[in-house]
Amino acid sequence: MEIEKIRSLAKLMNEERLSRIEIEEGGNKIRIDRQSAGACAPDTGVAAAYKTDAAKAEDKEKAERDDYKEFKSPMVGVFYAASSPESQPYVKVGSHVKKGDVLCIIEAMKLLNELNSDMDGEIAEVCAENGQVVEYGQTLFKLK
Repeated sequence: MEIEKIRSLAKLMNEERLSRIEIEEGGNKIRIDRQSAGACAPDTGVAAAYKTDAAKAEDKEKAERDDYKEFKSPMVGVFYAASSPESQPYVKVGSHVKKGDVLCIIEAMKLLNELNSDMDGEIAEVCAENGQVVEYGQTLFKLK
């Protein structure tokens, strides 16, 4: 595989914010993994006592976000919010969904896969944009 092709794959990875890309072509196989930065240690002791109002508000917002249930992508592919460009999205923020309702479509290897909700709830956030490449395990929706 040519070095320019590898560079273009790395550039695609950065542009689409992918953590991994794997390509097999003519007996050659390449896999590029992005290493994520380690998480910071939680605030403890004296440092926690000096949190700013903004940091306290951010902690409260994070706690509220943690109450959501996340619906994650079961595959790598292209996220589509509707069945066609002219159609309304299956769901939007505020939509009430029941277990089994179609939430979106993921196109993978030229196949369109409808993704159904695995829980009842209300859509609190749509975390992917129409036409965006999504990864396995990426959060697509947050439900209350």
